[in-house]
Amino acid sequence: MKYATVTDLMEMLDRSPVNFLATQYVTERLLAAGFTELDSALPYPQLEAGQGYFVRKNGSALFAFRKGRAPLAEAGFRLVTAHSDSPCFRIKPAPEMKGEGGCIRLNTELYGGAILYTWFDRPLSLAGRVILRGEHALRPQTRLLHIKRPLLVIPHLAIHFNRGVNEGNPLSKQNDMLPVLGFLKEELEHNGLLLRIVAEELGVDQQEILDFDLYLYDTTPACLVGWHEEFIQSGRLDDLSMVHAGLTALLQAEGAEATQVLGVFDNEETGSGTKQGAHSPVLRHVLERVALSDGSDREGFYRALEQSFLVSADNAHGLHPNYVSKQDPTNHPLLGGGPVIKYNANQKYATDAESAAVFAEVCREAGVPCQYFVNHSDVAGGSTLGNILTAQLPLRGVDMGNAIWAMHSVRETGAAIDQDYTTRAFTTFYQLP
Repeated sequence: MKYATVTDLMEMLDRSPVNFLATQYVTERLLAAGFTELDSALPYPQLEAGQGYFVRKNGSALFAFRKGRAPLAEAGFRLVTAHSDSPCFRIKPAPEMKGEGGCIRLNTELYGGAILYTWFDRPLSLAGRVILRGEHALRPQTRLLHIKRPLLVIPHLAIHFNRGVNEGNPLSKQNDMLPVLGFLKEELEHNGLLLRIVAEELGVDQQEILDFDLYLYDTTPACLVGWHEEFIQSGRLDDLSMVHAGLTALLQAEGAEATQVLGVFDNEETGSGTKQGAHSPVLRHVLERVALSDGSDREGFYRALEQSFLVSADNAHGLHPNYVSKQDPTNHPLLGGGPVIKYNANQKYATDAESAAVFAEVCREAGVPCQYFVNHSDVAGGSTLGNILTAQLPLRGVDMGNAIWAMHSVRETGAAIDQDYTTRAFTTFYQLP
C-alpha cells in the first residue's frame, strides 16, 4: 500500500537528519519549482500575483509565500506552519573524552524531550552546520555537514550488570548517553579529533573551523512496515511529516485569491524562544513586509489579518494499542484515520469550536476524514506553535497533525495514508477563496 506522498516524505526524512538540512531540502524544492529567495536585509521587490517567494532565518527556519490575486486586505493569508527541529543530542564544545584503552567518547547535551532508551545500540552519525572563517568577524562562512556513514554508538549496559533494567532504570544524560567514536591507538593528542574528522569531511583546513552546531542522528533509513506496508517508521516524523505536507501542498496548489504562506519554524522542541522560533516576531515581519510590498498600509495589514486563517501543523498522539487507558475515553485518534484536530481547555492549542469547524469543512471538501484529540484529564499534554502565534497575531487558527506512535522516540511510527490525507487537506485549504 504505497502512496506517492509517503515515498516522497521518506526521501525528505533521509536527507534531513537535522533542522539545517531540512531547511536546505525545502529550499532546494522551492527553487526547483521557480520560487525566488529574498534577502531579508534588502527591501522586498514588487511581488507578482501567482509568483512564489521565500526567506530563510538562521538557516534553520523558512517562510515561503505565493502572492494571491486579490488585494491582501480583502483576501488575507492562508497559513500552514510547522517546525524543522526534533529531539536529539547536541555535541558540546571540546567534546572528546578519552578512556581506558584509548576509547574516545563525545560529550553531548540533550536537545528537547527525547525518549532516551531509544537511542541505545543504534548506528549514529553527525549532521549540522560548521562555521568557517570568513572575510571578517561579522561575516563567517557556513557549511552544512551530513556524515552519512555510521560513526558512533551509545552502547547499553548488559543486563548481567543491571538485572533490574526492565523494572525501571533511571538514566543520567551526562554519564549514560555518551556516544563512542572509536579507539585512538596512535600517540596523538585526542583533543581536536572531532574537528579533524569534520575538516576531512568538508575538505577544509582544520584551522578555518571556528565553531559548529552538530547533532547525533540515527542513520537507519525511513521505511514502510506492516502487512500491507501501511505504516511509515522513521526518526523526525514529528514534525518533518507536517513540513513535507505543507511544502507539497504549496507546490501543488494553484495561485488563489488569498496569499498562501508556509512557515517552518525552528526550536519548537525547546519552547520556540529564539530569533527563528515562533515566539519571535519573524513571521509578523514577513507578513507585514508582504503587505507593504502589496501597496497596503498598516491599516490594510490589520484588515488582512482579520481575513486570514492559520493551520498550525504538529503531530498528534495516536491511540496506542498497548496503552489504551492513557488516552481520552471518547477522543482518541487512530493511525490512518486522517488529520487530527487538537483541543485543550487551558489554551495549549489555538483550536476553538469555530476554527475546528473550519478545518473539518476543509477536510470534507478535500474528501478526507478527520478526527479529534483531547488529553486524558489526568495526563498533562504539551503545546505547540498555534497558541504562541495567535497570541502575537490575532489570527483565527487551528492546531492539528497526523497521529503517530512513540512521539519523541528516535524512531516514530505513523500511517502512510495519513500523509496523503493531510497533503490533500492542505492543498484544498491553500486554494480557498
